[in-house]
Amino acid sequence: MSASPGPRAGTAWSHLAAALRKERVSEAITGYVFVLPFLAAVGTFVFLAAVYAFYLSFHKYDLFTPPEFVGLANYRRLLTDRNFRIALRNVAVYTAGVVPTQTIVAIALAVLANQKLRLRGFFRSAYYVPCITSSVASSLIFMWLYYKQGIINYILSLLGLPSNIDWLGNPSTALPAIMTLVVWTTSAYFMVVFLAALQDIPTSVSEAAKIDGATSWQSFRYVTLPLLRPSIFLVVVLGTIGCMQVFDQVYIMTRGGPLKSTMSIVYLVYTEAFGDLRFGYGAAMAFALFAVIFVLTLIQRKFLDVRIEY
Repeated sequence: MSASPGPRAGTAWSHLAAALRKERVSEAITGYVFVLPFLAAVGTFVFLAAVYAFYLSFHKYDLFTPPEFVGLANYRRLLTDRNFRIALRNVAVYTAGVVPTQTIVAIALAVLANQKLRLRGFFRSAYYVPCITSSVASSLIFMWLYYKQGIINYILSLLGLPSNIDWLGNPSTALPAIMTLVVWTTSAYFMVVFLAALQDIPTSVSEAAKIDGATSWQSFRYVTLPLLRPSIFLVVVLGTIGCMQVFDQVYIMTRGGPLKSTMSIVYLVYTEAFGDLRFGYGAAMAFALFAVIFVLTLIQRKFLDVRIEY
């Protein structure tokens, strides 16, 4: 017969369990203390700010008088606001041009950065430099490039092409000029996403394609690209959200001009709220933009296939 544990053993086990519980509680408290500043900042400047903005969207408010409840008047006004329609059209064109281009460029950069070449680390760093450059600095540099006497027109003159182009002063070229800047600065960020996805693809898959006689392009087209579908979905969604919220480049380079050809919704929200002190209407416009982005994300989720089949 085996001896049953005595009272001392049971007491020891209970003390050990209590000590473990106390240690887990202590670790949890320590963790919450460390993340408390971040949670406080997010709660104050994101969550509470969003709730208050939603509250203001149903009011008329100009900072100097108490908020006046107007119901859905701010949202109804959006339906007849010509500036809002222009801004919505601009960001639609902007998104349709930037998102596919930056996705294709990012995939191309990731494929190049994934090659086993000399100085591969240097080229990866060089590709990523535009991503870590301040958007303000990048915008100022491109403003200098786009001047009538800038480098771009100078190069065009050397090639014998029309070179007296006012890139940011012409309604037909201002938005494409900003789109070019954004593609240059954002493709590097999404390159990292695709590079991680490429390195996660088993080498056996590409080797099997080569054994079957597939060329490099066929292997990429029918093997690698389908395996990148989840990353493509992520990049398309994040790119769409970023494009719909474009503000920095517009504010610095064109201030929504010329002739409102580069006016974005976020820039319009800024001018309505902080320029004309119509905070209620600006908040309603911001939540209308949120609704548009939410619907676009659901549509993309429905029509973009993210399943992977090896």
